[in-house]
Amino acid sequence: MRLTAECAAKAARAVSYDAERFPAHLRVVTDTRTLVPGDTFLALRGERFDGHAYVREAVDRGAAALVVDDPQARVAGIPTLLVRDTLRAYMDLAGAARDQFGGRVVAITGSAGKTTTKHLLAQLLAARYGEARVLASPANENNEIGVSKLLLAAGAHDLVVVEMGARRYGDVAALVEIAKPHVGVLTNVGEAHLEIVGSRERLAETKWALFAGGARAVLNAQDEVSLARAASLPDVPAWFGIGEPTRAGTFVVDERTLSVERGAETVRVPIDARLPGAHNRRNLAAAIAAALACGCGIEEIAEATKRLTLPGGRYDTITIAGGPRIIYDAYNASMSGTMATLDAFALETGGRRIAVLGSMAELGDEAASMHERVGEHAAASNVDMLLVGGDFAGALAAGARRAGLEPDRIVAFAANDDAVVWLREHAGPSDVVLLKGSRVYRLEEIVEGLKR
Repeated sequence: MRLTAECAAKAARAVSYDAERFPAHLRVVTDTRTLVPGDTFLALRGERFDGHAYVREAVDRGAAALVVDDPQARVAGIPTLLVRDTLRAYMDLAGAARDQFGGRVVAITGSAGKTTTKHLLAQLLAARYGEARVLASPANENNEIGVSKLLLAAGAHDLVVVEMGARRYGDVAALVEIAKPHVGVLTNVGEAHLEIVGSRERLAETKWALFAGGARAVLNAQDEVSLARAASLPDVPAWFGIGEPTRAGTFVVDERTLSVERGAETVRVPIDARLPGAHNRRNLAAAIAAALACGCGIEEIAEATKRLTLPGGRYDTITIAGGPRIIYDAYNASMSGTMATLDAFALETGGRRIAVLGSMAELGDEAASMHERVGEHAAASNVDMLLVGGDFAGALAAGARRAGLEPDRIVAFAANDDAVVWLREHAGPSDVVLLKGSRVYRLEEIVEGLKR
């Protein structure tokens, strides 16, 4: 979406310099590497960078205008918007772009599954509207910068699918303010980022802000917070879940059956939902419910399920020449997500099932007990060997031992290279190895090590 200089200055509450030289419309970028001549460069600040240091480079690359919050960063002859804070200005510009967008906006948040749900929903919507008409957040660009970038990129689209992360109390409310979603999907309210948000109630409040602007609610029928808070919504939500329906809504009954309430009747439609794990079928149910809310038909959704893929880093199968089969699911990890992945892993066939669990991050005071519960779940999932690493390796091991896994089947690794050495020595070609842990532990290094 391109904004006029006048609109941009008003939205960002900026002071304009050399206003007569501004381009007719501003295409705002924040990275000089993606800048093309004629763009407007906005200088963001971060923990380890300051975009103001790249203003001269931006001009040399052809920037036609600047947005800065440091008066000293102005360049003579280059039209400039001087703002109080460039991040706030970026969000305000995104909000202005959203106000000009004529399509529908779907926002997705939750403690787990939001990226997968977004990825599945974008594919379902593309089957109806065409890929070129659906714009979705790339990867996990779900903070203030990522959401702003997405909204500013919206143009001749019918739908925008926005993923909203929440690492701090109130994060979702700030994103809803600029995105103004028509439909809001809450995958669940779990324990992710509990350490930073502060409490389970504050976490629930943060997620529930998704509906503060009046978005049509799409809720998990198996999520306690959603069940408890649904009555506070002005309209009846659209429910989703897995298994036989527990209430009116959209349910992926099994890999072959979708149940959807349509008016006074319930329609059962054959689908192809062979995604690994019950948690991914729940994500699919959320995506289907949102697609229905966006005008997709049941039959075209059912047909599209045959071609669905998961995003990278989610239960990826990797073949190692002469080595075990690897299942890489270490894009991120929460307690509930790790347990769900272990459940899917329990169904793998072949030789031994070897689970390599890194620790989970940002769980606060409950971190140790949550890791113990994951360890117990791993033992109950009939893994043959359990490798544990990260800051809470001891808690993972303690939980597994308490649940009956013999100590000689539990191996602690201090570094990823140690896990590589163990797997090379002990894992055979018929074995299957699960890698699961938070991104901070970089379990992809184990894959790289085994490939060498």
